Amino acid sequence: MTPTSTFQCKDIMTEDPVCCLPSDTASKCAQTMRDQDVGPVPIVESHASKKLVGILTDRDLALKIVAEGRNPNSTKIEEIMTRDPITCLPHDDIESALDTMQTHQVRRVPIVDEEGIVVGIIAQADIAIRMEEPEKISEVVVEISQPRTMVG
Repeated sequence: MTPTSTFQCKDIMTEDPVCCLPSDTASKCAQTMRDQDVGPVPIVESHASKKLVGILTDRDLALKIVAEGRNPNSTKIEEIMTRDPITCLPHDDIESALDTMQTHQVRRVPIVDEEGIVVGIIAQADIAIRMEEPEKISEVVVEISQPRTMVG
């Protein structure tokens, strides 16, 4: 297989990921994660537009719903989602996506077109499975997994 720099995000991404709306409940999003066997769910303005407005992860549900004792049946995604998530474009190279994940310490990156429409998503696992550069993947996993230092 060739180096990561010859691949673009569109070559590796999972196309047309399942999405939820800001007005959906945390419970509905958790059920979507379970049914689709996914950890991240892009949050879009509407199912018709697919304009990205946020992202919600299974970790968000654990920390912002379960750990805080919130009701998942009444808490709206817009209350707990990460707004303006880090994204990549379909034609960005994989090296850029890896750098983005490393810099922002995220394991998943929504792929959007020039208008901000969700067209795919890349997870760390997608890159690891599809690439044959174990040293680079290992380095990225270590960097992403480092605890964030708090500036105070």
